[in-house]
Amino acid sequence: MASRTPLPVTGAWRVGDPVGHREFFTYPADRRLALDNGSVMSGIVAAYETWGQLNSDASNAILLCHAWTGDSHAAGRAEDGHAGPGWWESAVGPGRAIDTNQWFVVCANVLGGCQGSTGPASSHPEDGKPYGSRFPVITIRDMVRVQARLADHLGVAVWHSVIGGSMGGMQVLEWAVTFPERVRSLIPIATCAQASAQQIAWGSIGRRAIINDPKWRGGDYYEAAPGDGPHEGLSTARMVAQVTFRSDNVFTDRFGRDMTGGSSSSKSLDGKFEVERYLEYHGDKLVSRFDANSYMTIGKAMDLHDIARGRNTLESAVARINSPVLTMGIWSDFLYPEYQQKQIRDMVAANGIRAEYVEVDSPHGHDAFLIELDQVGPAVQRFIESID
Repeated sequence: MASRTPLPVTGAWRVGDPVGHREFFTYPADRRLALDNGSVMSGIVAAYETWGQLNSDASNAILLCHAWTGDSHAAGRAEDGHAGPGWWESAVGPGRAIDTNQWFVVCANVLGGCQGSTGPASSHPEDGKPYGSRFPVITIRDMVRVQARLADHLGVAVWHSVIGGSMGGMQVLEWAVTFPERVRSLIPIATCAQASAQQIAWGSIGRRAIINDPKWRGGDYYEAAPGDGPHEGLSTARMVAQVTFRSDNVFTDRFGRDMTGGSSSSKSLDGKFEVERYLEYHGDKLVSRFDANSYMTIGKAMDLHDIARGRNTLESAVARINSPVLTMGIWSDFLYPEYQQKQIRDMVAANGIRAEYVEVDSPHGHDAFLIELDQVGPAVQRFIESID
């Protein structure tokens, strides 16, 4: 990939980098986290951000859960410590759909992430060197257990609402089933109760791209020189994912069959279509702010997502949900089709729990939950304000 200055081997946030608006919660030395894979972790750190003020009875707290390559920066401008503006910048803030004059909003970087929370680029407590290949396989449920400890630290016994899209929606559903007594309402968006075979297939292609990059070094690349990290593998993985995030109509309308150098480009194998340049841009952009190991770790957790795991059946898992649910789907989303959101709505409603479904009218595909905030925002606002 072309770059005037060699990129660091990882785009992970490291101790000593600008903190931005992050705060940090560290597990007490005598508290360890038992993972679903049977191992335990100690010294876990959760990086998080907050907006608004927690009220006297801690009843106005809302948890936002980010997607695959998101982080704790849900709102706020790009600045030192934050590579870009908040991923829900237009929805969170004073007078916005999630009004921070009314709500105390929390967003934490997930376990396994690379923007301040414990992940593969973090120092292993035994030797101070990056975890790398030693980082364990984790699940969405493990991520939620860390969030629950953070909630205890913040003095939040019950969330007024837990909200998230894509992988964030998976966390919402795990909160609903793992800690039903700690949530008053739930808004899973463009997500699923169980990862489908096709969703797993897309994820496996991205992981293959990273694994086949010789600079990945089995996950132990952190001591390599700048420019010698698994950038090509991570960039390619992101390019694959980017195709699934948008719809055929959007790609056709925006790029068609145009080539970057006009008709002469078709005479060379190096000639590129405009859509190729778009994908390369997004792949290269991710490399500068993310970590290949985190991409692998989080992607695997998404593929393992199944709220029924260890709970007999999907029906018995959903039976644990006792709070009102608003599911939101996108008609043009082929990565997480709207039938998966309707399934959640129908199964919850079958148990006599309030459940609603809102469909986002957008040609943008999966990413519409980040784009169409003129539709998503009002639906979220109406729902959270209807909960006593």
